[in-house]
Amino acid sequence: MVETLDVLIVGAGISGIGTAWHLQKYCPGKRFALLEMRDSIGGTWDLFRYPGIRSDSDMHTLGYRFRPWTKAKAIADGPSIMEYLNEAVDDYGIRDRIRYRHKAVKAEWSSADAHWLVTVETPEGTRQIAANFISMCSGYYNYSKPYRPEFPGETAFRGRIVHPQFWTPDIDYAGKRVVVIGSGATAVTLVPEMAKTAAHVTMLQRSPTYVVSRPAADRIANGLRRVLPEMAAYTITRWKNVLAQLFFFKLARSRPAKVKEKMIEMVRAELPGHDVATHFTPRYNPWDQRVCLVPDADLFESLRAGTSSVVTDTIERFTETGIALSSGKVLEADLIVTATGLDLQLMSDIELVIDGRPHDITTSMQYKAMMYSDVPNLANTFGYTNASWTLKADLTAEYVCRLINHMDKTGMRQCTPRVTDASVTEVPFLDFSSGYVTRAMHKFPRQGSKKPWRVDQNYAVDMLALRYGKLEDGAMIFSNPAGGVTLPQPEWEPVAAAAE
Repeated sequence: MVETLDVLIVGAGISGIGTAWHLQKYCPGKRFALLEMRDSIGGTWDLFRYPGIRSDSDMHTLGYRFRPWTKAKAIADGPSIMEYLNEAVDDYGIRDRIRYRHKAVKAEWSSADAHWLVTVETPEGTRQIAANFISMCSGYYNYSKPYRPEFPGETAFRGRIVHPQFWTPDIDYAGKRVVVIGSGATAVTLVPEMAKTAAHVTMLQRSPTYVVSRPAADRIANGLRRVLPEMAAYTITRWKNVLAQLFFFKLARSRPAKVKEKMIEMVRAELPGHDVATHFTPRYNPWDQRVCLVPDADLFESLRAGTSSVVTDTIERFTETGIALSSGKVLEADLIVTATGLDLQLMSDIELVIDGRPHDITTSMQYKAMMYSDVPNLANTFGYTNASWTLKADLTAEYVCRLINHMDKTGMRQCTPRVTDASVTEVPFLDFSSGYVTRAMHKFPRQGSKKPWRVDQNYAVDMLALRYGKLEDGAMIFSNPAGGVTLPQPEWEPVAAAAE
């Protein structure tokens, strides 16, 4: 028997939990459930268990707008974030709506019935759920398969090779020589934490990354909490951090050389006597790739103490006792950690069928950075590349609720983005040069050259557009196919020009 719901949320991580809260708040009475393919909530924060796992942005923006972060440290560790999420699902009565070990593998849209028929794999077998709207909150990468290049001679290495995505409690690195391959957020988190007990930790990178130190505790936030109500202090801190991030991002885009010079100067101040030019001076401009955050200068502290080091080189081959580099140098190791990145994946690779025809999502253009052209009644949460993920997740959930309520009010059952402006041209899904992004762009849809098809990566602009902008904008088509009704659409308006 097919179960029928109004909304199906796929994923019970930070995005799915937030979407559930919004549905309960703004769409009371709607029947919904969350499908979680794993056996726990939390998504990323439950999956990753490697040493030092923490946020790479502050919890006043990574946290929900409706639930204050109350701990002293704004750069939080994984267990603290999981505690925050578990408290949220319990306090808001969301836990009972979560169905664990349920993986959505196929979604078939029927215009005649105005619903998706979703095929779900469960421990008891395959079942189907019908829902008018799907909110995809399954993240942006493959949980079961990270990006893991094969290196020559791996089988010769006598030690252990592990990927951080599959870290297990039995991995012992105390007193051992460790090489961490990579220089992204995971690597700069692992190195100082492992250096506390390892004999030595070497971060082996092919090229440098921008690294910025920031206090783990936000003194302004903690001061405000002592004199203001919790929510007031949280909201002020949240906007302080949002605006500061927007300012520095815009400055990096408008004056990249000056910002680069300042960032490298800050690293030199942290690492006197170190070869900053080789190991901490990237070839690209700030925010062409995500900037790595280190709390309380922990990475720099371990480098100064000599418990860790950075080597910038390429791998020739693995040996029995370590890694031989192209320069001729050999890194001796007992444990090698391949922090080589993620395998990006859109909507968990769910198979889409629309009115009997398979739909290739790469042929779509993204609408308002959350929906896709010619795909009805489906939104996908995809956070910012230059700010905290949850900022966009909250806005996406708000907008989904607006759409659902608008359809209820007008008697419509279907909302489908259509590219009605012939002057819109295609551009890549993300304007980001990170390897994990460029490797996967062929699997993603495109964005457009103007609104509402263009992605701004700007929370303030998105908030105004998604919270207060028109729903009937000439690109979103509302209809009730079963009743033969389509709402009259306004003529296309050049809204991009007004906003730019």
